[in-house]
Amino acid sequence: MLRKLQLDATRVYLFMEMAVGMFLCMVFVTNSLYEVTVAGLTPLQLVLVGTTLEISAFMFEVPTGIVADVYSRRLSIIVGYVLMGVGFLIEGFFPTFGLIVLAQAIWGLGYTFTSGAKQAWITDEIGEANANKLFLQTARLGAYAWLFGLGATLLIGANNAAFPIRVGAIGIVMTGIVLALIMPETGFHPTPQEDRNTWQHMWHVFNQGVSAVRVHPRLSNIVFIGLCYGLYSEGFDRLSVKLLLDNFHLPVLFGSSQVPFFVMLEVIGTVLSIFVVRFVEKRLDTSSPLAIGRAMLLVTSLITVSMLSFALSPILALAVVSMIAVGLLRGVSGPMQTAWINQKLDSRVRATIHSMFGQVDAIGQVTSGPVIGLIANLFSVKLAVSISSLLLSPALLFIQRANRIQTSEIEAHEPVSQPVV
Repeated sequence: MLRKLQLDATRVYLFMEMAVGMFLCMVFVTNSLYEVTVAGLTPLQLVLVGTTLEISAFMFEVPTGIVADVYSRRLSIIVGYVLMGVGFLIEGFFPTFGLIVLAQAIWGLGYTFTSGAKQAWITDEIGEANANKLFLQTARLGAYAWLFGLGATLLIGANNAAFPIRVGAIGIVMTGIVLALIMPETGFHPTPQEDRNTWQHMWHVFNQGVSAVRVHPRLSNIVFIGLCYGLYSEGFDRLSVKLLLDNFHLPVLFGSSQVPFFVMLEVIGTVLSIFVVRFVEKRLDTSSPLAIGRAMLLVTSLITVSMLSFALSPILALAVVSMIAVGLLRGVSGPMQTAWINQKLDSRVRATIHSMFGQVDAIGQVTSGPVIGLIANLFSVKLAVSISSLLLSPALLFIQRANRIQTSEIEAHEPVSQPVV
């Protein structure tokens, strides 16, 4: 009966990304405001909450990626969404530092089950070329899902910052249950039954992933780029709302909370992202690592400048514009980096390699997060966010190096012209 319910892989992927995107929107738009105003967390506690999430991702990213490669990517994705929803439910109902930390650990574990497994699953189902195009298409369509989530958040959260988190959490759990009924898995060949439950095989798959990175110099540089993205992002993710609340008088548009103000910022950013991602989708050749690398250089430069502008802005309007710009650019950089990594990978270790890059990002956030939080506590949130923006700048050097390597590889494979006799 379950097999009859299984749908086309592309449609399932779009449903999954849009449904989860809508429910995650409901959680994320109010999450930081909830932690600052309802739970009353300090800047250091805000960052430590994020650090807990990243430690969870760091510990489980590769093991869960290997599970997806050895057992079932479909099962890994389903389990991941259920765990994520449970984590958000705990946070939404218990606004205390200890339980919020526990919630972050649970949802971080759930995220690692989906990270890498989603990309590997859809690539095996529809092929690498189609999947790379789908990643950018999904980023654009996901913006519409985000708008639905914003509308729902505005409707139910004007007077209660916790309620959208609870509803979004339930929605993510339900998405996992629906995927159990409709999600196919025809392109993946799991490890034979007699070879399962052998840690030797899991270690072998992990070593294959490490070897694949080592023999591809471009991938090795992308590892360091991912580290820089991890180093800078925690300060912005955890302290941007706190910076606005501490330094500006934010309007209460309607209702009794500032949820509508942040929803309106998200609406503006999301509408703009639809056009920006569509523009990139049309102009960027996702089959060319060099084209993606050049685009990553531009986007990373703009993120650095926009984030520094946000941190140092003396007026609310400039801070808001800069904050929206950072969000737009990050929304473009994510699928571009995924397509960049995804070029010509061995299917047997695809999920593991994607998970390894997720782990590198987590290392960056765990390394910088407590330091940035301590700076915010001892000095100011503005200084902490400014330093975070500068932590991204070394990525520009690694992107340039990766592009040079790719250019050399292209030139090495060009046919040598014969002299005219």
